[in-house]
Amino acid sequence: MSVNLVKGQKVELKKSDGGSLKHVMIGLGWDAVERSTAEKKGFFGALFGSSNEPDIDCDASALLCVNGKVTDIDDVIYFGNLIHASNAVRHAGDNLTGDGEGDDEEIFVDLLKLPSEYDRIIFTVNIYKARERRQHFGMIRNAFIRICDADNNKELMKYNLSENYDDMTALVFGEVYKNNGVWKFNAIGQATSDNDLSALVRRFS
Repeated sequence: MSVNLVKGQKVELKKSDGGSLKHVMIGLGWDAVERSTAEKKGFFGALFGSSNEPDIDCDASALLCVNGKVTDIDDVIYFGNLIHASNAVRHAGDNLTGDGEGDDEEIFVDLLKLPSEYDRIIFTVNIYKARERRQHFGMIRNAFIRICDADNNKELMKYNLSENYDDMTALVFGEVYKNNGVWKFNAIGQATSDNDLSALVRRFS
C-alpha cells in the first residue's frame, strides 16, 4: 500500500515486504491549469483562431551530490544529459506539455550501481523559459512526486504538492539521501524563483 507523504516527512526506502530496495523509479507529474479559449489565444487569437500562448514545458532533473553538494556538472541528469556516467541514474526523456495521465517524466535510480561517494540525489522541476514566456507554477496543478519499486513498478510512496506557487518558476520536489548507510526519501516541496536549471544547481553547489 502506497504511503501519502506530507511536506518535510522522511521515510526509509524499502520494498513493501520490508526488503532492501535496489532499483527506484521516481515519477514526477503535473497538469496545466485549464484556461478559457480567449485566455489561451489572446484577443486576436480568439478572433482568428491562432494561439499565441506556448505550452508550459516543465523539466525534471536529478542532482547527484557528494557530501550534500553538486561537485561536477556531469552529475546533473536532465533532458540534455539523460544518463549518468555510472549508469546508476537515467532520465527517461523530456515531456514538453505535461499532457496525459500519470507521470510526465520519470527518473530511474539503481542504488546498487550508484558510486559510494554520492550521498544525496535531489529532484527538481523548472519551467523552461519561464520568464520569457511569463509562466509560473501558479499555472500548474496536481503536481506530485512518487517513489516506485522499479523491479515490479509498485508505488511505495507519493507526495502531492498543494501549496500556492504563484510567481515561482522552479520546485525542489524531494531528495533521496543516505543516512547511516540507509537510503531515505525526504518530501521537500520548496518553490523558488530560479529561472533555469543552472540557477537551481548553484543552490546546491
